[in-house]
Amino acid sequence: MKQQILRRYAPQNDKPANFDELLGASRHIQLMETVDCVVIGAGVVGLACARALALAGREVIVLEAAGAIGTETSSRNSEVIHAGIYYPPGSIKAVSCVRGRQLLYRYCEEHGVAHRRCGKLIVATADEQIATLHTIQTHAAANGVRDLRLLGADEAKALEPELRCVAALHSPSTGIIDSHGLMLAYQGEAEDHGAMLALHSPVTGGALEADGIVLDVGGAEPMRIRARTVVNSAGLMAQRVAGSLNGFPKDRIPPCHYAKGNYYSLAGRSPFTHLIYPVPEAAGLGVHLTLDLAGQARFGPDVEWIEEIDYDVDLRRADGFYRAIRDYWPGLRDGQLAPGYAGIRPKLDGPGKPAGDFLIQGPSEHGVNGLVNLFGIESPGLTASLALAEDIAEIAGKT
Repeated sequence: MKQQILRRYAPQNDKPANFDELLGASRHIQLMETVDCVVIGAGVVGLACARALALAGREVIVLEAAGAIGTETSSRNSEVIHAGIYYPPGSIKAVSCVRGRQLLYRYCEEHGVAHRRCGKLIVATADEQIATLHTIQTHAAANGVRDLRLLGADEAKALEPELRCVAALHSPSTGIIDSHGLMLAYQGEAEDHGAMLALHSPVTGGALEADGIVLDVGGAEPMRIRARTVVNSAGLMAQRVAGSLNGFPKDRIPPCHYAKGNYYSLAGRSPFTHLIYPVPEAAGLGVHLTLDLAGQARFGPDVEWIEEIDYDVDLRRADGFYRAIRDYWPGLRDGQLAPGYAGIRPKLDGPGKPAGDFLIQGPSEHGVNGLVNLFGIESPGLTASLALAEDIAEIAGKT
């Protein structure tokens, strides 16, 4: 019994777990009929929401199906702090990314989360793409990102001698971050303010009742929890969670399309110190070069539409990576790429359609008091996490 409780409730930060407190908390959860807030999903946005709600004085329990935090979209991405360049002006993505980026840099500095403002170059490799760079610059300014600078080929090559391009946009506000370190910081701060994390705790169903939302929680010791407020931040599973709640209007659940992105790692030292992005493509930002905090380069993601969750890197896609990368780095040699990892984005729009916005769905949208659904939370969710959490905590405060 002791080990089961520790596995479900023990904090993942470096603070030792007090078993007596955990045991009392566990009994409290299993026997009580009502808790204040439940956050479903311990990814970066879910943990940010838990932190914001706990800081507001709410009683918070985070239910995570996996055995660790951030095992899906939050840990399988490029770990980039985005400036907020590409998204439609006025969209949730644009507003939350720009505000979230400012909040995130400040948070990292104050809480010792490893990060670096390395900047990025958006490169045009053909003359006909230069007009697109001008459009991107104008678009970014409309979002409040006014520090982009258009560089000629010589200026770009002065920054990155190995780069092939005819022009580039320099974004000094773009950076990289230790995403797991960020999630641990969110978790630790939430727990410091009374939140609890329950691992191995999948939400398997539930019902909307007059006195709250009842959640069926699986795992080694299944239980039922009635919550005043529920934040559905289940990422790839958000639509399924919403659909499992008896009484929730099915016509308010948007479709979910899985866009898999494969990453390849570079063998050897990276010749670049900035992130390198090609001109964006229809469903993503193209096969770009990003760096981790140790300076190791990786390329990706590409876009592969899939029906079921599958994290295997498709080795057959390597040829496409070589072609795409050599467009801006002709010095890439055969055999320098190795399969890295894959991530999956929960998109609200499928193949051939422009990328949709985040969907934050509260009672005013679906008519269910106490429930906030987060659908289609993909990039720039990490960058926007603090801003999104503030907004969601405000919505939850009105329920």
